[in-house]
Amino acid sequence: MQDIEPFYNWRHLYTAEEDELSPFYGREYSEFEYSNTIYNYYIHPQWDDFGAPNLYMKILFVDYQFNYAIIELLGEWNDAVENNVMTLKRDIIDLMTAQGIYKFIFIGENVLNFYSSDDCYYEEWWEDIRDEGGWIVLLNTPQQTRDEFESARLYNYVHLLDEPKWRTFLPQHLFNLVDNSMMKLLE
Repeated sequence: MQDIEPFYNWRHLYTAEEDELSPFYGREYSEFEYSNTIYNYYIHPQWDDFGAPNLYMKILFVDYQFNYAIIELLGEWNDAVENNVMTLKRDIIDLMTAQGIYKFIFIGENVLNFYSSDDCYYEEWWEDIRDEGGWIVLLNTPQQTRDEFESARLYNYVHLLDEPKWRTFLPQHLFNLVDNSMMKLLE
């Protein structure tokens, strides 16, 4: 776990700790001090703790002109016990939507498990962004996580897409690819 770093090839374009509108503005990171854990395994110190015990994130890119964010996740998404979606919605997403972000791309390839509860926070999130043409996409989840999301019937709110070569894109190109897919899906 400690070797899994957030994607860093866009850091010359955006860093959340330097963005005054970011929930992580002003945060400082250590390259050497490992303190956060998932299942008692230390994780790389560049991941951001947002209050969910076993789920961490990194805001990779935000574009306020085109109203989107690309966020990478690591860990276990647990709504059944921890209500991670509530923590995510209240402490991160609400702040971002207040700044005009309505389209969310979550990189989910390091989301190891998903445990569902009810869908009320997902529905609330969707209602907050749909009038602005917003959407929520979970990109590249492992098959077991995809199966768990689908069995929870969250596809009315969270769309599961795959783009294995996402790292080869610039943020705007990845956004355009996902946005075009979403326009086709939501027609």
